[in-house]
Amino acid sequence: MKKYKVFVACDTANIRKVKNIIKHTKNSKIKIGYKFGLEFLNSKSGRKFLSTLKNKIIFADYKLHDIPNTCNSAIKAIKDLNINYLTIHISSGLEALKAAKKASGKIKLVGVSILTSLDNKSVKEIGFKTKVMDLVKQQARLAAKAKLDAIVCSPHETKLVKKIFKKEIITPGIRFEAKLDDQKRVMTPKRAFKNGSDWIVIGRPIIQGKIKNNLKKLSDHLKQ
Repeated sequence: MKKYKVFVACDTANIRKVKNIIKHTKNSKIKIGYKFGLEFLNSKSGRKFLSTLKNKIIFADYKLHDIPNTCNSAIKAIKDLNINYLTIHISSGLEALKAAKKASGKIKLVGVSILTSLDNKSVKEIGFKTKVMDLVKQQARLAAKAKLDAIVCSPHETKLVKKIFKKEIITPGIRFEAKLDDQKRVMTPKRAFKNGSDWIVIGRPIIQGKIKNNLKKLSDHLKQ
């Protein structure tokens, strides 16, 4: 039976809370990884904690976005951490993506497309003249050209991305219900996997409240 793959977003800088999340998310029916964002990665004790983790699938969501040399150097500077996935904004450009890929080695380099907190109105405000779908399509081409290992995109764009990018697709913006919080393009876990997501990222619906109960809710949802 296929195992669903889930990155649990550890959206906190509190080490005690992170340890509690890891402790209560062991699940034989779901393959679990842990995503650490900028809040944790930039905290005083976050880097030290990550360097001690063993036998976990770690997704370091740095979202690098800089010139080629800086992206390359930044990745070299975190090689001491036990991480499996590392993010970079595809909008950094082809040369920066190539430079980052060259430095990443065994770490899977993940290209971030248009953030799930943005919609057509938002990208227009930034200055883009094309819609989200068209931007993501172009970014998927760029990620393939740079030979990235994975892409982060909204589950709404997964089917489109799969036609262009043939490696792993990771989708945030996952909710059990239609509660948006600060996201704009969301989807349920089951629908996201059906659309072709290889990994989904879930934060608040899992870590807020009783974690074991929330994880069971996820397992039951996926069985339906």
